[in-house]
Amino acid sequence: MKISEIKTILAESTQIAFALPDGSLVPNHFHVTEVGKVSKDFIDCGGTRRSELKANFQLWEADDYDHRLHPEKLVNIIELSEKVLELGDLDIEVEYQGSTIGKYDLGHDGKQFMLINKQTDCLAKDQCGVPQEKPKFDLSSLTANACTPGSGCC
Repeated sequence: MKISEIKTILAESTQIAFALPDGSLVPNHFHVTEVGKVSKDFIDCGGTRRSELKANFQLWEADDYDHRLHPEKLVNIIELSEKVLELGDLDIEVEYQGSTIGKYDLGHDGKQFMLINKQTDCLAKDQCGVPQEKPKFDLSSLTANACTPGSGCC
């Protein structure tokens, strides 16, 4: 999800809820403790230099059970961050601490925001020796045009 998308959703919302990948909800007394810009420069296993730039939202919960973050307040935080950090329309990743600190992609299902597990992948499969997945064929479909004994096709 991009910054423009979350602002559009928040403008039409009366409350904010975040669901974890297991379906449980982040407690509704959470805070957004940071909105940041994260730059990552790296070299993949094939030797190619790469970079990523993302907006980062950090969710945190405390013993402040009376606190509720309202959509307009989060929009104000995002807009201030856009101005001060020159965010642009970056993709958003979310940090949230369960048993460890997790980083998630952000989605929305029409009712609530969804924290989506991130996946790793090799970015240089063609250069580092990872075999490409071979196409799968239904062998029965291949025999339809097969040569028959005595046909002279082989």
